[in-house]
Amino acid sequence: MQVSLETTSGLERRLTVGVPAEQVENEVENRLKQAARNVSIKGFRKGKVPLSVVKQRFGAGIRQEVVGDVISRSFYAAVQKENVKPAGQPSIQPKQLAAGKDLEYIATFEVYPSVELSDLSAYEITKYNAEVTEADVDNMIEVLRKHQATWSVVDRAAADGDQVNINFVGTKDGVEFAGGKADNHALLLGSKSMIPGFEEGIVGMKAGEQKTVALTFPEDYQAEELKGAAVEFVITVNTVSEAQLPELKKEFFQKFGVEKGGEKQFRKEVKANMDRELANALKAKVKVQVMDALIASHTTDVPKALVANEIQVLRNQMMQRFGGQQQNFDIKSLLPDTMFQDEASRRVTLGLIVGEIVKSAKLKPDAKRVRAMIEEIASTYQEPNEVIEYYSSNQELMAGVESAVLEDQVVDHIISQAKVSEVETNYDEIIKSNAQR
Repeated sequence: MQVSLETTSGLERRLTVGVPAEQVENEVENRLKQAARNVSIKGFRKGKVPLSVVKQRFGAGIRQEVVGDVISRSFYAAVQKENVKPAGQPSIQPKQLAAGKDLEYIATFEVYPSVELSDLSAYEITKYNAEVTEADVDNMIEVLRKHQATWSVVDRAAADGDQVNINFVGTKDGVEFAGGKADNHALLLGSKSMIPGFEEGIVGMKAGEQKTVALTFPEDYQAEELKGAAVEFVITVNTVSEAQLPELKKEFFQKFGVEKGGEKQFRKEVKANMDRELANALKAKVKVQVMDALIASHTTDVPKALVANEIQVLRNQMMQRFGGQQQNFDIKSLLPDTMFQDEASRRVTLGLIVGEIVKSAKLKPDAKRVRAMIEEIASTYQEPNEVIEYYSSNQELMAGVESAVLEDQVVDHIISQAKVSEVETNYDEIIKSNAQR
């Protein structure tokens, strides 16, 4: 086999491969003989079909199969010989495929870049410390009660936290604008679901009252014709309702899966969930800093093929969030590559850098941490042992957990060398800051 390799530009390589005709013809001949033993053709007994007949009937198809297999095998043999690592599938351009002549083709592909690691000890990382207090648990239980609230009509002025039923008409320069009118609209005061000043204008109003409120749309409002526009809303309050929070009794606890143990057990489980959420949020804050530092301190070429694959992964994830892939429309037009380009490039870059750290530090997934992560995932299900068994028997799921653990180990490896400062904070601050990312 003859091989020549050249660099065309950046990470792109062009590999020219020649395979002796004898090697191809021998394999074609062997497959024809094998076919002759197995094919059934009218007029001949099975296994007694003349080779010439098999060749005439199936020769072109068998040759095509052989050529494809030879190209695939010879390509991977060639890249091993040249000690290059392709990033993605090659583009194959045949040069000579005629029977009786040496097979020759050109394979064009990208290679993985070499990554020179930066000085990890120069990184400055902030580690945040927080714990879930009893007051935090109290606040969370109030949130859960509000989620299960019922509403009762009251005869008083509306206040923050009330739900009002309203009619409203919006005008700009005395003319109604699109989307500015509604009847029997339910609105939770304090939800900030309307433009600034709208909900505040309703506070203090009673059922049956009407009020004109002068407001200004935000400069970044989605409708171009309303950006920064001065408008008026005529608002009529139909009803005012206040929340009736459920009592901390068995019926309420059962809605969250707590059948026994009453309020004490309910608080215990709420705190356990909050502890888990806080631990994940604290870990995420450190991880984001580490990953940002890796991106900022490394410059590397990124294979286009890997970015294209990652774009497709991100596009599929978004489609799944919207209920799966739909038919009858062009997904790429709806969700073009440009939407995902930056994030895909970042992910691929981080993957290359993290991979180099794993290699240089000789890291392997820690079996105890893998087991602990699976147990943590399983703890949120009713039958944890079944979940653990399912993960343990599923190679794909195990690979995903091992990859996540290995990434955590990379973060720990960097933290062990970086300059780390510690900051005391609280549950609310951590959860809010993570939600805003």
